[in-house]
Amino acid sequence: MIIKKASYLISSPSVDLCPKGDRPEYAFIGRSNVGKSSLINMLCNNQKLAKTSASPGKTQAINHFTIESAAKEKGALTPWYLVDLPGYGYAVTAQKTRRTWEQMIENYLRKRENLVNVFVLIDSRHEPQKIDLEFVNALGEWEIPFCIVFTKADKNKPKATEKNTKAFLDAMRETWQFLPPSFITSAIDKRGKDEILDLIQDYNKQVAAQK
Repeated sequence: MIIKKASYLISSPSVDLCPKGDRPEYAFIGRSNVGKSSLINMLCNNQKLAKTSASPGKTQAINHFTIESAAKEKGALTPWYLVDLPGYGYAVTAQKTRRTWEQMIENYLRKRENLVNVFVLIDSRHEPQKIDLEFVNALGEWEIPFCIVFTKADKNKPKATEKNTKAFLDAMRETWQFLPPSFITSAIDKRGKDEILDLIQDYNKQVAAQK
């Protein structure tokens, strides 16, 4: 898949105010400072699309981007939504605000009917974190399809990345019979970009076939 056009559409404080669900939608979420904005910008070939910040917790709403993409073999343009969700687990945020964000995220994930898949970002520099495992387990309970995206692989030695990603998947195996697709990525060297975009293209084809 090749993204031909990507542009910011709207930020919504609740799922009820999101744009009309008239096309496939893919959401990206992870702990604050996991590299979400950088990954989105890398996928869309636009370093200014999603706002990056050294201060965690900047994304505070459901951010929709309109995307037009085409197959590498020069197929017709396919429109879809990319959604940038607030990060979870930002401890410095006031507790009341954090609860509001968590409820907004859960309502979006469980009520957004055109949501095809959630890309859960995990920092590959760290050993498995309880909050990440709790979040993917919640997605399983809610029966929401998702993939695991390990980020910042360029900031690790290859063996450390392999060790941490394996440890996370092994932790999931303790409660999961089947693991979701997973990717190792870097916003710097664009590792994993083609694999993620090709998966979205496959999902778009499946959605089109069901219409």
